[in-house]
Amino acid sequence: MSNGILEFEKPLAELEKRIEELKVFSSDKGIDLSGEIATLERKAEDLRREIYGNLTPWQRIMIARHPHRPTTLDYINLIFDDFIELHGDRCFRDDAAIVGGIASLEGRPVTVVGTQKGRDTKENLARNFGMPHPEGYRKALRLMKQAEKFRRPVICFVDVAGAYPGIEAEERGQAVIIANNICEMARLEVPVIVVITGEGGSGGALGIGVGDRIIMLENAYFSVISPEGCAAILWKDASKAREAAEALKLTAQDLMRFGIIDEILAEPGGAAHKDREAMARVIKGAILKHLDHLVGVSRKSLIEQRYRKFRKIGEFIVDQQAGTSEEIRDTISL
Repeated sequence: MSNGILEFEKPLAELEKRIEELKVFSSDKGIDLSGEIATLERKAEDLRREIYGNLTPWQRIMIARHPHRPTTLDYINLIFDDFIELHGDRCFRDDAAIVGGIASLEGRPVTVVGTQKGRDTKENLARNFGMPHPEGYRKALRLMKQAEKFRRPVICFVDVAGAYPGIEAEERGQAVIIANNICEMARLEVPVIVVITGEGGSGGALGIGVGDRIIMLENAYFSVISPEGCAAILWKDASKAREAAEALKLTAQDLMRFGIIDEILAEPGGAAHKDREAMARVIKGAILKHLDHLVGVSRKSLIEQRYRKFRKIGEFIVDQQAGTSEEIRDTISL
């Protein structure tokens, strides 16, 4: 990637640069080049549709990981009003890889939680490259339980390659706290909307990814493991990540087909970082729409519907000729 331009975007970037040069030349020299510029702009729009309309899973992952892609705090500042960040898990420390707090959405009080990456090396070190420790997930759950107490809907933003896999995180119960978060989010008595904005990798995403509605940006991904991790396990070669990305069926389009997510949000200009304000407006509209459907649902019905939603994931068919259910269970136990 050069100057924030991905390899497959280069033909479009070169054409857009040519258009900008012609506009400057036309203005400086007082020459009317509107016809030529209009022709090139139509060509650029056709090329943009061709490129972003035929992306491979790996290309979508590259966009999801783009360093200029808006972060959780970017979206919070653009979508919500009066955001007050709350810190700490009340057990160990504050984890900067997860941010959260209370805010107002069109006059409605909400709790917002999300993973947070950095923009440069200094920020990424402070944010642990957006990979949360156990205390981050404890902070997130503390804020969700607080939201439940005060009847505030919860909005979760997910953009994480995975939970931090270091020894210290395992010593402090990384796997246990992620499992606990999944369990507790499943029975929260307030509406929960999950927005996957970029990467949605492994337990890092699942730890704040259980909701009544799961919406994804069109170039985000959501998977039980990263493509590199999958390739390292299956082929003992992380360089086969492209093949793994194809096999994992991790794109928004795949997950919508499988019924795992509820809505795909189009990205302006083909990628969220091209126009973050427009992207934020699209996300805000989707959140408001889903909240309007959920706020009137009773607590009991909310939990029952959420339970059924996730129980439907991973449907399977038992071949009756393979044996009885007891025989199948005996085989599995062996």
